[in-house]
Amino acid sequence: MRRVLVTGISGNLGRRLAPLLQGSEVVSVDLHPPAASVPAGEFVQLDLSDSVGQEQLGRLLQTKGIEAVLHLAFVIDPVRTGIVDEQHMWRANVAATQQLLESIAQINSGGTRVRLFVFPSSVSAYGPDLPDHVREDAPLQAHALPYAVHKREADEICQQMHPRLGGCAVYIYRPHIYAGYTVDNFILRAFRGKASGRGWLARTFEKHGWKLPTLVPSSARGENLFQFVHVDDVARVLLWTLGHFRPGALGIFNLAGRGPAISFADCVRLARTPILRLPSEALVRALLRFFWLIGLSGVPPQALPYFLGSYTMDTTRLQDELGPEFEEVVRYSSREAFSDALRP
Repeated sequence: MRRVLVTGISGNLGRRLAPLLQGSEVVSVDLHPPAASVPAGEFVQLDLSDSVGQEQLGRLLQTKGIEAVLHLAFVIDPVRTGIVDEQHMWRANVAATQQLLESIAQINSGGTRVRLFVFPSSVSAYGPDLPDHVREDAPLQAHALPYAVHKREADEICQQMHPRLGGCAVYIYRPHIYAGYTVDNFILRAFRGKASGRGWLARTFEKHGWKLPTLVPSSARGENLFQFVHVDDVARVLLWTLGHFRPGALGIFNLAGRGPAISFADCVRLARTPILRLPSEALVRALLRFFWLIGLSGVPPQALPYFLGSYTMDTTRLQDELGPEFEEVVRYSSREAFSDALRP
């Protein structure tokens, strides 16, 4: 792959992927410029949440001779990105994905020029409480949390659009929670007891190193299971895909760290975060909403079912796809990935 377009180059995953793409001619886009240390190739600043930015992205596909698209741009953490309006978030996440695929379909109408489209979906697209080790053919039932709903909708659009893309392969990965030393998101901050809001109170907590307790209803026992995936492993999977994709194929793969899952209770224990048990889920949700409104926490109240549910994935399909290279590409276990995120 000579010419690769990367959206979301300034995000957690984009920053880790960029150094791996040194052998390609990279065109990258994002709402915010990447740090000077990120080898972003030819960077173009644009806003995928509006039609002007989406049209500009389509022109880049057309004029830069792009052969592969790694579509990483997605609003995950509304507080940290400053996009808290749900409709605005939907345009950046779902509408932009739809328009990008429409542009590929148009470009490929006279022959396959864009040969590969890769979209990192999410385990959250399945919903907050899953059967043990769910496989890729399970229904996508995300609800409540806008980020999860948008991942589900964008995932479904990628599948629906595949036959119209003129021979472009579509690879959808459903990674579990990103972890690792360089990852900073509201999920890891919640486990670590770190304030994730943008208000003065959050800054005060951060300055003094105070911990926010993890809020759970008294009925929760902490036995629900999580998998994590190291962000560097995800970057290596994307790099592997550029060199090994099957032309014209639709591939859907669960992606999680190796080894067993980790219980909620273990996560909190490893992070040394205090637990505050409240009488009911409604009270937990109300307190989360209060923390959100005063700028102390960036955890959306709608995320509560995703912290209380148990969701693990079967990654056999990805292991079979990568074959003997699997352990070289996916190097971290779930526990190792999470532990790396706890480093001071």
